[in-house]
Amino acid sequence: MADNDSSTNPAPVKIGSAKPEISMEKRLLMAFGLMGLVLLGSQYLFPPPEAPKTPPPAAVESAAEKTPEATPDAPKPEPVPAAATPIAGERGDDAERTFTIETENYRVTFSNRGATVRSWILKNYDDNNGKPVEVVSAAAAPTAGWPFQYVFRASKPETDLNKVYFAAEQPDPHTIIFEYAKGPVSARKVFRFDEKMYRAELESEVIDHARTIPHLLAWRGGFGDLTAHNAAGTMKSVVYDIAKNKLIEEDAGVAKEGPVTLSGSFSFAGLQDTYFAAVLLPEAGESLDFQTWQDKFAPAVGEDDIAHVGAAWGTQGALRQTLFVGPKDTAILRDTNPKLQQLIDWGWFWFIAKPLFSVLLWFDANWTHNWGWAIVVVTIIINILMLPLRISSLRSARKMSSIQPQIAAINEKYKGISMKDPRKQEQNAELMALYQKSGINPLGGCIPLLLQMPFFIAFFKVLSVAIELRGASWLWVPDLSQPEQSFIRLLPIGMLITQVGIQKMTPTPSADPSQQKIMMLMPIMLGVMFYGASSGLVLYWLTGNVVGIVQQYFFNKTHPIAAPAPVQTTAQSKKKKK
Repeated sequence: MADNDSSTNPAPVKIGSAKPEISMEKRLLMAFGLMGLVLLGSQYLFPPPEAPKTPPPAAVESAAEKTPEATPDAPKPEPVPAAATPIAGERGDDAERTFTIETENYRVTFSNRGATVRSWILKNYDDNNGKPVEVVSAAAAPTAGWPFQYVFRASKPETDLNKVYFAAEQPDPHTIIFEYAKGPVSARKVFRFDEKMYRAELESEVIDHARTIPHLLAWRGGFGDLTAHNAAGTMKSVVYDIAKNKLIEEDAGVAKEGPVTLSGSFSFAGLQDTYFAAVLLPEAGESLDFQTWQDKFAPAVGEDDIAHVGAAWGTQGALRQTLFVGPKDTAILRDTNPKLQQLIDWGWFWFIAKPLFSVLLWFDANWTHNWGWAIVVVTIIINILMLPLRISSLRSARKMSSIQPQIAAINEKYKGISMKDPRKQEQNAELMALYQKSGINPLGGCIPLLLQMPFFIAFFKVLSVAIELRGASWLWVPDLSQPEQSFIRLLPIGMLITQVGIQKMTPTPSADPSQQKIMMLMPIMLGVMFYGASSGLVLYWLTGNVVGIVQQYFFNKTHPIAAPAPVQTTAQSKKKKK
């Protein structure tokens, strides 16, 4: 148990604001945007279009908008609590004792000191060390305390309930009741576990002088698979706000100046990492107070202190709610409570990601019986469905290549003029007339890129959030949800080679060697970006490249490149006249 008194909010501490890390989705959009700019720039047509402005993620509460309840040093006025019946007589223990409850899914260890949890093991899932996943961080205890400790936002009882020894009893194998009573202070905390499902019923009440004291129960110091890569970076507080119809996720940075509070009607609220969640599910119409915390500590001996996210739940009276601690598996979430399906954030292209996941799940269950081969098959199907558009785009690129001499002549005619020169408009007008005469859409070469981007980001989301891929192997790859563990990563290397191959086979819209070199930078950029990506994502892109090479080979055979007629430039014409 932490030696510091964590029963009340500490005063805000000013610390340097860390720069938020750019999400993978935004990096992908930036990469596709850069490639699109290169394609357009190579045609000397338009100035680079402005990248779409992505609205900043909604903060839980900005510093200027924090209500008094969200500010630690300006406590929320405490309402007059309802009368309660204290525990009769004195209850407690004279020593620390531990108790274990085990179900089909859990092995949970409790301590009667503060009636807290010391270990919460998910028996059906293994971590990176091959052991059942432990979602409680023992390294956090000296700084942040143990899960389900008390937090009092305003008045608190004279007794520090996080340090006293509760009396404990187990009326049945899946229920534990903690009680403490001395003088005017009494407290009761109950956990009732479902034997078959990933849920429990949680009750908590604190009474002082026959009045129920508003309080919260905290799970600080992080949550989830502690052995995962960048474990602290994947942990977030999560709330589904019913009024806003919005999933709100925050990392530890939002609470760098002190715990931040939200109050309202939520479908659920709690903590999550990539694949697991611990959330409370309030009853319909019930208001919940929810806090996001930050605690800094070293996750292992010899490592630097890292900010970890935490959470706390409470109401203005006794707390009686359903607790879910388990995997973000679509079937388990649906069967536990349909509202929990909102825990899975399918991203901007959810309308593609959700059906795509269902298709992958069907192929894995009914045909391939392997997620890697399911990814390969679905990728081939997507590329076949997009073949007509790809052929149309390739024809447009061939036409563009055939008029390169005329484009070069127009560019030579207006050589050296600035972008602000009125003659620049005349140059663009001549180019557009040439495109129209030749029946070419200058943006046609970007169509495959624009069409592929939503599918690619949807694939990225599916492979990032679907716990079904966690630990799924394919050939030499032990886990498709993670990058290859070997020093030489074969999938990214294969992706780079095939990307270069398809780039060389595809007709370029410009014959300028310098621009062709710029185009060849794209495979290198993608190779660097994908070297640390999940193996499943790289497998998707590699499969798409292989299919693209086959399609391009047959297209080149059936549509040979015609040699463009040479066009004299202005300088050549003048020289000939002389």
